[in-house]
Amino acid sequence: MTSNAESGPESGSGNVGASGPAPSLWLNLLKRSSVAAAAGLALCAVPAAILNGGSGALSSTLGGLLVMLFFGISLLVGHFMGRNNPSGAIGMFVATYFVKVVGFAAVLFVIGAPQWLHGRWFVVGAVTAVVLWQAAELYGFSKARLQIYNDPETKENRDA
Repeated sequence: MTSNAESGPESGSGNVGASGPAPSLWLNLLKRSSVAAAAGLALCAVPAAILNGGSGALSSTLGGLLVMLFFGISLLVGHFMGRNNPSGAIGMFVATYFVKVVGFAAVLFVIGAPQWLHGRWFVVGAVTAVVLWQAAELYGFSKARLQIYNDPETKENRDA
């Protein structure tokens, strides 16, 4: 069997460097996703303002901010619970999700929609935030370097 691919550089016998401990995955995802969603909301507010004035821009922004708050709470729970109790983090995600859905639904039903709110722009802002938030999270997770195996035990580690 033959290949027309080039062989590339020779393999060396040098050590492979370790990346070391990473900063908090959850806070990095929160920052990355918030920036992406906020940029999308800023762009979404422009046509909303042109077509429906300030109330359209405010409606799209509030729809997106509600989504950002909803997702941001989950990432903060992941940051605090994952650091202190990694095995309990999934249970806290489920409990937090239930509280968020019931809590947000209760608040929206109790407060209701103000007269000035443009429902269409509210939904457009929310969908924009969801899509950009999730895309940023996927990108952030794809770049995360998570240790899945324990480091090999060496003489220096045992003596310490």
